[in-house]
Amino acid sequence: MAYDKRELLLIVGVMFFMIGLLGAGLPLIYSVIIAVAIYVGIKVYVGKRKQSIATQLGQGMCADCGSKIEGGKCPNCDTNWRNDN
Repeated sequence: MAYDKRELLLIVGVMFFMIGLLGAGLPLIYSVIIAVAIYVGIKVYVGKRKQSIATQLGQGMCADCGSKIEGGKCPNCDTNWRNDN
């Protein structure tokens, strides 16, 4: 079970938030429920955002003009990004 650095930072941040809720006088079960909801909400949001960025980019971006590559070629500068001849 390998975690990324961002994943560990998110878990630690949510745990600190949960401890803060406990310090404010909230019962343990409520603070755990809120912490799990925040964790799941962030994971869902990041997943949806990554998916939308992947669909917007398609095959990639042109290094010359920065537009979206469609069909293996840049529509603006018409360079073939796979074969640089």
